[in-house]
Amino acid sequence: MTVVRTQVGIVGAGPAGLLLSHLLAAAGIESVVIDSRSRDEIENTVRAGIIEDWLIQLLKDSGGSDRVLRDAQPHQGIELRFDGAGHRIDFHALVGRDVWLYPQHEVLRDLIAARMAGGQDLRFGVLAQTAHDVGERAVIETTTAEAEAITIEAEFVVGADGSRSVVREAVTGSQTDGYFKEYPFAWFGILCEAPPSAPELIYSNSPQGFALISQRSQTVQRMYLQCDPDQDPDALTDDEVWEALRARLAPHPLADGPIFQRDVLRFRSFVASALQRGRLALVGDAAHTVPPTGAKGLNLAAADVVILARALEALLLRGDRTEIERYPEVALKRIWKAQQFSYWMTSMLHTVPGTTEFDRLRQLGELYSVIESEAGQRFLAEAYTGWPLH
Repeated sequence: MTVVRTQVGIVGAGPAGLLLSHLLAAAGIESVVIDSRSRDEIENTVRAGIIEDWLIQLLKDSGGSDRVLRDAQPHQGIELRFDGAGHRIDFHALVGRDVWLYPQHEVLRDLIAARMAGGQDLRFGVLAQTAHDVGERAVIETTTAEAEAITIEAEFVVGADGSRSVVREAVTGSQTDGYFKEYPFAWFGILCEAPPSAPELIYSNSPQGFALISQRSQTVQRMYLQCDPDQDPDALTDDEVWEALRARLAPHPLADGPIFQRDVLRFRSFVASALQRGRLALVGDAAHTVPPTGAKGLNLAAADVVILARALEALLLRGDRTEIERYPEVALKRIWKAQQFSYWMTSMLHTVPGTTEFDRLRQLGELYSVIESEAGQRFLAEAYTGWPLH
């Protein structure tokens, strides 16, 4: 058995784990990052990517990405579409901030390249079996794709290993211990070869259900339809998909094209019962899951990382435990705000099975209350573009 020793062991080479290793390296703290996936899988799985201003600036200033300001597309607002008309929420005019379209897999490519250039010990195809706090150190027991057992001993271990986190079990006592809500609908998502149908995201509430029109590039678009959680992604023909999207966007025009990817994204809200225990902590999807309606997933994970990186710097370089002990309190305040905003956007825009005419008219009343009130629009804009990091 091989033993690897480091200051921080990080399970998960997603955006949270890679950004954490990047920020720790800038502070002079070494880390080992492991992930069960291959580098190719991580870099080429196409995911969403609405990024808040502060994170764009952090990626640029920290050297995490030299492409982000060149290739990211600024979005100064979104359109809420309901009752047959579109209503633009102008983020820039309301709160002076934008969001940026830069797909998550591009962030991962940038961070992997930056970490490799910096000499990061980044190990792909390594599966974490267990994690433990053993008093003076923390331990990750791992297995490689070749069945080699490797023990990583660290001063601190961070679980950035997603919603099926191994480290979460060590922190909370169970992979499922926490606060959980499952929604009675899902998103049927497609990637298609088509020009953009709109310059910004369109969130559409309709009697037929929700639809989201998003973009990836000038030639590839991402679109979603509200569906049943058990929907078979291959059950609809391409023509039926476009017919359903047009019905929910009408009369807004929609550019179509060949569909080359389909999936169903279930909706869940989750917050782990604990974020830190001894020399173990959780960030990103290992700590929480939010519905994608509010575009908070990647940004919330990055906020966890910034807070934890500061705490680890104080702990490992100065022996100060104050910030690591306050990490759950500080992170959870933002996490629950993001949960509330994501839940609000989700409930305001989706049609719940069994909805009555009263429910439908009340929902329209809520939407009009937002778009006809500067205060309502400002609340949405502030939350969507992200709260300041203190």
